[in-house]
Amino acid sequence: MSVRTRDGLGGRAAIAGIGATEFSKDSGRSELRLAVEAVRAALDDAGLRPADVDGLVTFTMDTSPEITVAQACGMGELSFFSRVHYGGGAACATVQQAALAIAAGVAEVVVCYRAFNERSGRRFGSGVRQREPSAEGAALGWTLPFGLLTPASWVAMAAQRYLHAYGLTPEAFGQVAVTARRHAAANPAAYFHGRPITLADHAASRWIAEPLRLLDCCQETDGGQALVVTSVERARDLPRPPAVIAAAAQGAGRAQEQMTSFYRDDLTGLPEVAVVARQLWRTSGLAPADIDVGILYDHFTPFVLMQLEEFGFCPPGEAAAFVAEDRLPLNTHGGQLGEAYLHGMNGIAEAVRQLRGTSVNQLPGAAHALVTAGTGVPTSGLVLGADG
Repeated sequence: MSVRTRDGLGGRAAIAGIGATEFSKDSGRSELRLAVEAVRAALDDAGLRPADVDGLVTFTMDTSPEITVAQACGMGELSFFSRVHYGGGAACATVQQAALAIAAGVAEVVVCYRAFNERSGRRFGSGVRQREPSAEGAALGWTLPFGLLTPASWVAMAAQRYLHAYGLTPEAFGQVAVTARRHAAANPAAYFHGRPITLADHAASRWIAEPLRLLDCCQETDGGQALVVTSVERARDLPRPPAVIAAAAQGAGRAQEQMTSFYRDDLTGLPEVAVVARQLWRTSGLAPADIDVGILYDHFTPFVLMQLEEFGFCPPGEAAAFVAEDRLPLNTHGGQLGEAYLHGMNGIAEAVRQLRGTSVNQLPGAAHALVTAGTGVPTSGLVLGADG
């Protein structure tokens, strides 16, 4: 992959299986068990056995090592195993690494997984409490002493600047929350199933870190999600229609930090997303007008608006109106705001369902889906397409 040229990965691999646990606030079981349940469900969905798997990819933040998952699932030898850094920014990159392994011939069936007890166990929203000395930790030393202790507070800095630059109020963020909860309300797997909200509900929710309200922040979830990646040719022989990986990309911008890139020239956008967008459009040969559904990482509502602008769906400062007009079907599973916070992996699964025609909020004839990963950190993205 290059930031300057089209790569040769597009169309070489496909997602052939998806599987998840239930999404809850207290799973009552270990993160390893959640991972194993999700992996087995994905393999069942793909019509494959554990013995067929020769590669595994997860996040550096995951507590279940690849060899432990392989042993617990009954897999045999592995020829490829890998992890991707930067929290939720890793989501789509796990699929990219799996596709790279498939295209290079170092593995034939790779499973990507993520599992955690993020509500009943370690809660990311509780903020930074203690860190081992590291270069990453040193960067936080410029923000933590001044009270910026949580992801919400870090995002609030950029969100406040965005509102100021474009003459908007915090109500602009409400469009994203309302859209996500509308879709979640129709999704039986979503935590907020049957519970839509209005713009008035959003405006009435309590402040978390101004200008972010409670309903601007994703939930905390226990659960696991897994995805099976193999060659397009092999996927065609399996039970489910393949979701072809038309393009996959990672991106980090200049002056990039983890959620605290406050020393850039401009805080109203997400330069790391722009890197990913250029690569995805270049490799897939598609443009925003070709995308039927957007599954955009929604840990916080302001960054959804910025992503839409970085990908070219609308000009800077106009994304709130774009969302309000439903010009692009967005997070049809309910997103992390409405379905579950699985570090973006459940969003990839929803894109696959849309291309298969099996989503609970199905779009007629969906052929191309854009999926993004965590923003504010080095990130990743996918363009998935229906086969044929």
